Amino acid sequence: MSSYPPPSIAFDPTMITTALELPGYRIVCNLGVVRGIVVRSRSIFGTFGAGLQTILGGNITLLSQLCEKTRQDAFAMMAQHAAEHGANAVISFRYDANELMQGVTEVLAYGTAVIVERTSQG
Repeated sequence: MSSYPPPSIAFDPTMITTALELPGYRIVCNLGVVRGIVVRSRSIFGTFGAGLQTILGGNITLLSQLCEKTRQDAFAMMAQHAAEHGANAVISFRYDANELMQGVTEVLAYGTAVIVERTSQG
């Protein structure tokens, strides 16, 4: 299975979390909601290839790869949006996906952009 290269992220991706806080850091400023939205459709070739894979059963790798690439792109766009707001971290990160029309899907990556600073140790 081929994989896509990771997208360029505006800041350290370990500073993006689904949690409400980052251990070892304190939030000094809440900058609000940030998001990255990607809308993708399957090509006729991808649809045909995925259809063939469904006959064989198992993981539909063509669609899995498309989904993974779409999520990576939405994640990178959200991180870029956060950096543009001056954030150095994102908390409460989530993904959402919606089918806009047959074969066209929106993937939304969103969270709360924050500025954090390391807490003093000891």
